[in-house]
Amino acid sequence: MKIKRLNVDEEGLNRFFGPLEAKIMDILWSTEGMKIKEVQTILNQESPISVNAVMTVMNRLVYKGHLAKVQTGTGRNQAAQFSAVLPKEQFLSEQTKAVSQGLIQEYGSLVVSHMIDALDDVDQETISKLERKLSELKRGKKNEPFR
Repeated sequence: MKIKRLNVDEEGLNRFFGPLEAKIMDILWSTEGMKIKEVQTILNQESPISVNAVMTVMNRLVYKGHLAKVQTGTGRNQAAQFSAVLPKEQFLSEQTKAVSQGLIQEYGSLVVSHMIDALDDVDQETISKLERKLSELKRGKKNEPFR
């Protein structure tokens, strides 16, 4: 599932989601699954929010493909259990890869130039990975992933 909009002016998960969506995803990434009321109870500790608001956003996240919804119980005991479709690390990896590739495809050397300028803020391990990748590219091994 690919995010359709990137909120460039935001930080963290708010780049990929609206503020309430980001909070809900963060809650569900920390558990195996929860019911709407359970999520609402956690959110309510920060600021008052209605069950209906939480239900609407969670159902939208299901529609967008970020949450899975499973009905449990029968009759009056029926409830929906929600869980994240992807682990947080996999979601972030896929989204940042899609953003990076899209920017490079569209703006090419300009984006690469800005990424090179940003290397001043990158840890030594990442610099070492970059050096290995550049060596591979120089030797003609273009299809190996950056690790």
